[in-house]
Order: sequence, then C-alpha cells, then structure tokens
Amino acid sequence: MGVAAGLRSWEQFLKVDGWKSDYESVDRFLRHYSRMVKSEKTRENICFTLKGLCGFAEESPDDLSRHTQKEASKLVQEYIDSLAEKGYSTRYVNVCLAFLKTFFKVNGFKGTGALEVERHYQPSRYRKRSEYIPTSSEIYNMAFAAGTRRNRALILSLYTSGLRNSTLRALLYGDLREELLNQNEAIKFPVYPEMKKIDEAACKGNIPYYSFISKDAVVALKEYLEQRTQIQGGVQDDEPLFASDSNNMALEKKSHTPVMKKSLEAMVKRAARKAGIARWEDVYPHCLRKAFESALRNAGLDLKDQEFLMGHILPGTQDTYYDKTKVEDLRRRYLKVNFFPERGYLTEDSRKRQILDTAKILGYPDDRIKKIEEALAKYEHVDDALEHIKKLNVDSYKEQDIQENQRKKLHSSKRQVRIIQGGQTLIRFMNDGWDLVKELTDDKFVMQKTSDESIPEHISGWTR
Repeated sequence: MGVAAGLRSWEQFLKVDGWKSDYESVDRFLRHYSRMVKSEKTRENICFTLKGLCGFAEESPDDLSRHTQKEASKLVQEYIDSLAEKGYSTRYVNVCLAFLKTFFKVNGFKGTGALEVERHYQPSRYRKRSEYIPTSSEIYNMAFAAGTRRNRALILSLYTSGLRNSTLRALLYGDLREELLNQNEAIKFPVYPEMKKIDEAACKGNIPYYSFISKDAVVALKEYLEQRTQIQGGVQDDEPLFASDSNNMALEKKSHTPVMKKSLEAMVKRAARKAGIARWEDVYPHCLRKAFESALRNAGLDLKDQEFLMGHILPGTQDTYYDKTKVEDLRRRYLKVNFFPERGYLTEDSRKRQILDTAKILGYPDDRIKKIEEALAKYEHVDDALEHIKKLNVDSYKEQDIQENQRKKLHSSKRQVRIIQGGQTLIRFMNDGWDLVKELTDDKFVMQKTSDESIPEHISGWTR
C-alpha cells in the first residue's frame, strides 16, 4: 500500500488507507472500529491518539503491541499522565485512555493480560469549559440582536430543534423543501448518516432521527430564504440551508458553502453579548441544545419523545415507533412545547417597548428608529407593526447591484488582513468588527476588516 501525497500526518505515520493499514496492529484496531461505528471522526480520533503514544514512546505501533503487559501498562499510564500535566481536560485524557486500551485489547491484551492503567478522576457532569445556558427570554433577545436574517434564523433553529452545531450546518435546502412548502410551523429537520459527507460529526453514532423547529424559527427561516432567493434568483436543493456570508467569496461560491463551525460559535457569542448576557463568553451553540432539552422537559413531553428529539439511542426496538409514519403524531406533541413562555405574559404595549429598546441597544440610526416608533404607534397589534416595518426596509437584491456595490466598496475602502490563532482570539476580533474569511485549520483563521480610509482606485490587493 503506497502513501499518497496530501495525506494527514497520522495517516502517513500509521500507513493508513481508509479503514486499513500496513501495520498489522493498526489494521486490527481499525477493523474493530469499522465493525462498531465506522465513523470518519472516530477513525481520525483513534489514529491521532495512537500516533501520540507512538511519538511519546518513540516506537512503531507494531513495536508497542510486542511489549509485555507490565511494560505496556506503564507506558500508557505515563503517556496519559503527561497529557493531564499539559492541561488537557480530564474527559479528553480518559477518552484517550479508552482508545489505547482498545488498541492493546485487539492486539491480544485481554482477560488477565489486559492493561492495568488508572483513569483520572472525573466527577459526574464534569466539564472543563465553563458554560452558561441562557434562559428562553435571553435566547429571544439573542435572536433579535443577531444582526441579520440568517443569524436570527440560525439561533432560533439551534434552540427550537436542539440540533448540534455540525448537524445544523450540514442540512441542505433540499432536506426540507417540501416541508417549507406545506408547513407554517413545526417544520421537520431530518438527520441522516449521509450528512457526514459535509461534516464528519453531523450524525453522531450514525443514528438517523428528526427534530422540528418552532413557529418563530419557521418565520425567521422563511424570511432568510426569501432574502437568498432575491439575491441569488433561487435556492437549489444541493445548497446548504445556512450558507456562508463571507465577504471574500463570489456569490455562487457562498451559496454552496455551509456556515463555518467557528463562525457559528462566534456569532452566537456576539449575539449573547449584544443581548446583554453577562456571561456571554460562556454561551456556545451547544448551550442552546441544552436549553432545548430543558424546554422539552418543562413541557412534560414523554421521556422517549425527549430522547428521540435529542438524537439519543432508544432502548430495544422503540426506534421503529418514530418511523416516518409517526411524524405527524410527534409533530403534534412537539407543538405543545412553549419555547418562549414569557412572551405570553407580555401586553402589546410591553412588547412594543421591548422592540423599541432592542432597536436602540443595537444602535439603529435615528431615522430607522423613528420609522419603528411610527409603525408601533399606528398599529394596535405588534405583529401588524412588525410586518409594516419589514416592508419599509425591503432592499434591492438584484445581483448586478450587489456586485457593483462590492466593486465600489473594494476601491473606496482599505482592507486589512490578519491570520490569527485560537477560538478566543477569533471571538475578540469578530467583536471588533473583523470578518472571518477562511478557516485554515481548526484553530487558525484568516480575518479581514474594512476601514473607511479611501485608497486610489488603481491600487488593488489587501493591505497588511
């Protein structure tokens, strides 16, 4: 088996090609996991962990498998202890240990010959990363503070579907086109193993299931898709449901590029900050999934329904209870969940004040705030006023106008480009007005910022 150019370092080091390897010990390791889950993300994780141990021991994987039980146990213990000393989370350290114990097990270290290695203490509900689960009212404010139709639809969809970051980003427009045409509330979001072609982590455990989004999310999603249709002339089935909004891509490429993982995380944090959440830095997309779980529980939904909508494995053969013939039954039960209970207690006047306050917090220009005030005064019901406001702010989305505006912006503005590293640095830059252009790696990003300084039209390129 030859090593092809362009392979990742662990593939080259372990002589891996798909689910096979030239090393007998690694081949057994891969075959074991291919029978269990055959997840590309799992393949990457187990091989990356094994490569780490090989580097620590300065030995090949086949050499590792030839150690005695005592030698192998000592080596693995020293390695995972070194990971803990470097500051890796206890959860990560123990997961690495589980992978390595499996490697030795499939290579003969089983029964009385199994490795004897101590796990690091991990209390229940352990999490190194601090998290803040926003309340339903805070999430509602986040959606208003998100800034664009796409971002508002993203936040409401994350919360009311409970989908993971990777899963939501892997959804295609064609996955729910029929639902969009026939449903005005509780649109079904399907999850299926083929999503892994877009994002390896999209369908955890290869468990197919489905969830829904609430009426608020449906309205926001349809408004976003209407905007995309006006800009692009339509949305194709093979395009991501939530496309990238990078300013550094041609329109056609943007429409076929899913929103990036780190970009989604940063957007959620920025919305939390603008919504006035004190612990905004601790708000992640996964926190909205946990808020979804709380909403299901508070609604008194059957435990099996909760587990299914969360994408968890159901015991026995109960998965068949939720097949496609039962979608409408589950949809009706889902519709009983009140994701924003506090809104039901607000008077129309209170809602009007909340909308006006939000507009001021977001820094809307005076003329726009005046239009909002006039609309709120004219209409008795807030929903009618919002519909009127939306019509007042309809923009021209002709493609040629957009391209011309982009061309003018390019020649009348000065662009700065930086390559940065680290998730927290990314968040800081985005809060300072920088745009995410490209993810170079999981932890390195190209950022761009446009200033108001005028530069001669004949000068092209980016300034550093």
